[in-house]
Order: sequence, then structure tokens, then C-alpha cells
Amino acid sequence: MASFQIKVPDIGDFKEVEVTEVLVKPGAKVRAEQSLITVESDKASMEIPSPREGVVEAISVKVGDKVSMNSLILFMKGDDTPVASAPVQATPAQAPPLGGDTSTSASPEMVAGKADMHAEVLVLGSGPGGYTAAFRAADLGKQVVLVERYPDLGGVCTNVGCIPSKALLHIARVITETQELASSGVQFGSLAVDLDKVRAWKSDVAGKGAKGIAGLAKQRKVTVVQGTGKFDSPHGMMVSQAGGKSVRIAFDTCIVAAGSSVARIPGLPYDDPRLMDSTGALALADVPRRLLVIGGGIIGLEMACVYDALGSKVSVVEMQDGLMPGADRDLIRPLERRLQKRYEAILLKTRVAKLEATAEGLLASFDGEGAPAPQRYDRVLVATGRRPNGREIGAEAAGVAVDERGYIPVDRQQRTNVAHIFAVGDIVGEPMLAHKASHEAKVAAEALAGHKAFFDSLTIPSVAYTDPEVAWMGLTETAAKAAGIAFEKAVFPWAASGRARAVDRTEGSTKLLFDPQSKRLLGAGIVGPNAGELIAELVLALEMGADLNDIALTIHPHPTLSETAGLAAEAGLGTITDLFVAQKK
Repeated sequence: MASFQIKVPDIGDFKEVEVTEVLVKPGAKVRAEQSLITVESDKASMEIPSPREGVVEAISVKVGDKVSMNSLILFMKGDDTPVASAPVQATPAQAPPLGGDTSTSASPEMVAGKADMHAEVLVLGSGPGGYTAAFRAADLGKQVVLVERYPDLGGVCTNVGCIPSKALLHIARVITETQELASSGVQFGSLAVDLDKVRAWKSDVAGKGAKGIAGLAKQRKVTVVQGTGKFDSPHGMMVSQAGGKSVRIAFDTCIVAAGSSVARIPGLPYDDPRLMDSTGALALADVPRRLLVIGGGIIGLEMACVYDALGSKVSVVEMQDGLMPGADRDLIRPLERRLQKRYEAILLKTRVAKLEATAEGLLASFDGEGAPAPQRYDRVLVATGRRPNGREIGAEAAGVAVDERGYIPVDRQQRTNVAHIFAVGDIVGEPMLAHKASHEAKVAAEALAGHKAFFDSLTIPSVAYTDPEVAWMGLTETAAKAAGIAFEKAVFPWAASGRARAVDRTEGSTKLLFDPQSKRLLGAGIVGPNAGELIAELVLALEMGADLNDIALTIHPHPTLSETAGLAAEAGLGTITDLFVAQKK
């Protein structure tokens, strides 16, 4: 038995015709001349037949795709004797049928080609989505192989992202807090930073996480293969390893958790080590006298906080009219006010038009409203987002669809267009967050094991670990206004919080959005120290369908910042006594 690609035959003058119906499913036995798909032009509708008999392994087209001669339709397993292509008959055009593909996973017998090892479940990538998927599948009794290109498990998050950045942000927060205690009568000596020890401590924090994940893999008998994995068939993956070696793994089912990569701005001098991405910034090679951060999003602002605390003069340039464009403006204003006092410059509605490497530094030229004259910086951090890795895994060899941006479309069970291949995390769409990936991973592992699991979370919280922190979840004011959704807002200012006054951080606030009639919670936002910890209560409230009464009648400990959620709910109900709110007549 061999594996074949079935392509669109010569269909005359028809080009870029639309697929209106897929007539077979993965796992289906197909006879010679059996129709596989229906295509339609503005003049005619025609069915494309199979040139041979065999078993469908994976389908590479879906309803709505445009195909021409030699476009790949599907992968098929069968014998080596094809039959003559049946003529393609055109019929008058008809409306395409309703409905979608509900295919199920292919059977183990379809695994084709010589392999060095076999996996019931192959997981590509060991970040929060990958290791969670691997471990959950193993817990469900599956034999799992985990492929990771780097020596340490845990992906970007554990090794060069979430965890090491929070270690450095902790240091930054302690430094700024000790400095700000001077107004309370407590002063410390001058700051002394041993970068070697800081780097070692940060690496130890990340290393412990990676070692912990490796230990959990061993306990679950998950086989780890180091190397760069790419599909070479619907049931096969080639893993390229150091020294020119390679390992081919055959699998029954696969979960793709290959993540994302740093997005680059064309034309910048990337061969100059003074130009950094987020990974380079976390390496903390030195503390530059002047640092320019290109991008006013979460990653850029978090790293700006670190370098500012360590002594750099920081400037941030952002093309939009405000920092962190995804959040409501009232949540960002306290952050902007604080950063304007601490940073050298915040340049909004501005872009870097040119970055020139010179012996004295990186010379940046700017375009935009109020753009300054060219400035020279000791280092420049590019933090303009990330791009999915969908086009780097050989998806086409497995018949897995990848969109024009590099994302892999999935359904609510994280299933791709190929029924036995699933995908989770950054590679399936925004938001690119570790906690989203891990929840999607459990859904995928449970679905491939036959459970009725679906990703149906009502909200995915976002947190910027800046100083102050900013966190939000559910409906935002910006989105509600754009969609015409009716809502009311309740805000509790931290200036009225005893705990906020006690820690001298009264710039924060807690905001609730709720339905005007039912008072049901629709969304929330918090700005202030530890906002990322505080938002979890409101995420749970939204998932549980809570209204303002539920939140207000929950007794919160006093004095805490957590009680600001209950006080905001009281403000929305008009029952608050910690503020004076004029009663509506």
C-alpha cells in the first residue's frame, strides 16, 4: 500500500473555480471514479472523480476554496495501479449545500511510510499548550511523544517570556518601592546592581520551571524528542536534529502547539547586537544609558519598566494615539501619567522612519505628530508583536489548512480541517496568551480521547504586568460602544481604599460593566498594583453568570485591594457607603 496525492485533473478552460461540496471524509473507502468534490464556476457545476480506489487519509480543501488544474484535493492510501481518469461532466450551476464537515479521526492503519518510532499522540511544541496537551493525553491513557526544538521544555513562556520577565519585574518593583518610600521617611543607600547575579537568579527561576516540566514528562512516561518537527504526510513528522540527524515519527493523532515568533519591522539593522527583541532584552547584557522601545504594547512596556528601574533613560514610540491600544483608555491613563513622570519620552502617533547603526549608538529618525529630531540610543528594543508559526511546520504535507496570516483554523474542539490533527495556542489565533493555550490544550487532548470537550470559555483575561498593572476581562467599553451593546458602568476609585492609601498607591481603580436591566456582569477592568491577581475573582463571576448583587453581597476581607470589586458593585447598585453617590430621583 502506498500514499498518493489526488489533484484536480484537466478541467478545460475552468480556473479558480469554487469548491461547493466535499463529498468524502477522512477514513472513507473510495472506489475508482467516485466523486470527491463538487466545484462551480459562473457557468457550470462539476464533480471531480477519483482516479483510483483507496482510503482517504486527509482532505486539503474545504467549501469555499478556489481550485484549478493540479490543485491538491486529498491524500489517499491505496495500491499502485491507477485507473484512467474519468471525464469531468459539467452540469448547470446550482447553489452550494448547507452544512460542514463533521469527519472523525483516521484509524491507526492509515499511518504510512517508514518510521523510527510511533506515537498514539504526537505533540509538536512544549510550551504551556504543548506540555499541557501531552500530559493530559498521557493521563487519559495515551502513548505520547512530545517534540521540542530547544533543549529545555516549557517553550517561550517558561524560558524566555512570561516567567523570566516576571522575575525581572519583581526586582524592578522592589527597586521603585524602596525609592518611593523616601516620602514616608524611609531612605536606603544608593542602588547597586550586580548584573551577573541578577542574570543568574533570573535563569535559575526559569530553569527550575523547565526542570519541573521535564520531571512531569518523565513521571507520565511521555517520550521527549528534541529537534525541529515538520509534517511530511498526514500521519508522519520528520524531526531534524543536531549534527544532520533526523527522526521520523508516525502518529495516529497530533496536537500542534508550535507557538509564535517575534514580528520584525523590515529595514532595521538586525545584525547589530544593540538592536534587541524581547528575548535579547531579557538577556540583560547591560543597562543602557538611553533605551528606545519601539511598540507601546504589553511586552514593550513591561521591559521598559525593568530597564527604567535599573537606571536607563527610557523612551517609548507608539504609532497609535495611546499606549496598549487593546485596553480601555480610562484604565491606561494612570499608567501613562506615571510613565510620563519616569520616562524620558512617550511618543504617540509616531513611528521610527529610519534606524541607522553608528559607532556612537543607534540613530533613530521619527515620523508623526510632534516627532522629535533624530535621537541616538545605546540600545533599541523592537516589541511590535508576534506572528504565528503556522507556515513553518510543513502543514501542507499533512493537508492542514493555514490562513494568509499563518494561523491554523480550528473548531471548538481545537480540530483542524484534518480530523486527526488538532492545534492550540498562539498558532490558532489571538489572544496569544499562555493561559488560553493551556485550556485549549486540555480540550484537544480530551477530544482526541473521545470526550465531549469544547473550548467555550466566556472570557480570557488580559494582564499587563507594568507598574501599575492593568487587567481586564469580558466586554470592554470600547468594544461595547463599537457594537452598540447597552451597558452601564460602576467605578470604585482606589483613592477611597484604605489599603491603597496605606501602600501609597491611590492612582488605581476598579471598573465593572453590567447589563442595565438584569445587572449581570458583562466585563471588568482594574488598574493598580496586583491588578493581575485581583481580576480572577471577576473572571469567575462572569463565568458563573453573577450579577452586581452577587458580588456586592460577597463579604470581602478589609482592608484589602480585593474589596474594591465588591465596592464597585455597591456603587453600581447605589448601596455604597464608602462613597457619596447622589441618589437617582
